[in-house]
Amino acid sequence: MHRTVNLSGLGLAVPDHIIRQADAAALAESLFSGRMKGFRHLAPIFSNSGIRRRHTVQPLSWFIEPHGWAERMQAYVEGASRLFVEAATRALRQAGLTAQDVDCVVTVSSTGFSVPSIEARVAGEMDFRPDIERVPVFGLGCAGGVSGFSIASRLAASRPGARVLLVAIELCSLAFRLDEPTNVNVVASALFGDGAAACVLTVGEGGIASVESTGEHLFPDTLDIMGWTVDDPGLGIVLAQSLPHFVSSRIGPVIAEMLSGNGLDVTEIDRFVCHPGGAKVLDALEGALSLGQGTLNDERQVLAEYGNMSSPTVLFVLERAIRAGLPERSAMIAMGPGFSVSCITLRRAA
Repeated sequence: MHRTVNLSGLGLAVPDHIIRQADAAALAESLFSGRMKGFRHLAPIFSNSGIRRRHTVQPLSWFIEPHGWAERMQAYVEGASRLFVEAATRALRQAGLTAQDVDCVVTVSSTGFSVPSIEARVAGEMDFRPDIERVPVFGLGCAGGVSGFSIASRLAASRPGARVLLVAIELCSLAFRLDEPTNVNVVASALFGDGAAACVLTVGEGGIASVESTGEHLFPDTLDIMGWTVDDPGLGIVLAQSLPHFVSSRIGPVIAEMLSGNGLDVTEIDRFVCHPGGAKVLDALEGALSLGQGTLNDERQVLAEYGNMSSPTVLFVLERAIRAGLPERSAMIAMGPGFSVSCITLRRAA
């Protein structure tokens, strides 16, 4: 029997430290200009990125010193735990529920390691029940907000009356590396920020919107487009310059195919809610989805205020779309390592 899964609550959280783009640019110049012949050609990315500021779990001064795995992961555990509690508490409050009402928690994160996982570390503070089901998910990267939402919705649908909490947390800034004077590291230092978002998914209890369809597509032979390397000092960014071109040429047909598989056409989508991976990626998405220039300006605004926070960023866009008033049908789209694309369609609650 088909069960309608509803989004009943959505909560956001960001760290207290704010890095303004001009300050990040000045720091990058001081750290890399003397070690990179091509730094002057890369420097304009800070002003051309469309980003004004970002939130980080550590102050700007922290990034001037070298840090190894132990320090980075300690900062990850502490920062991710705080953001989990803040985002989850806000989402549950909006849904009119408490942590005791949660039957299953899906935690999505790809920017740090913690065993036990973050939801176990904060279980006492949150006051989760001892019989809560835990589903930690690693490796989805920027696609994790949509893919995690899909996983959580399927778990909710499979358990009548279950309430599922999704929390996407990323501390991208902790991957910043002084030891890597490379183009991709400079680009990453201009784009990424930290944040978390939480969603409450329920069946048959009303809410903000209902999940209509889900879909994912994994492109073969694309492992080098996006991801992490695992090095002695920490994680290293993998981010291909060809990403905007890939989006322009390959994403449109795949989205159309996913929608068609669920009996939908692209023209039936009233609002696209896209992960803002970067200014050029948003331009490419508007072209790939045959949208007018400026259609994804909410995404650009989120990017300007928070940078690319990886998995939770698309949920920041969704929250903005909800505040503005969701249309009849929306489609959430995010791309991530693999290379992959995920899509969920939502119907506005009656």
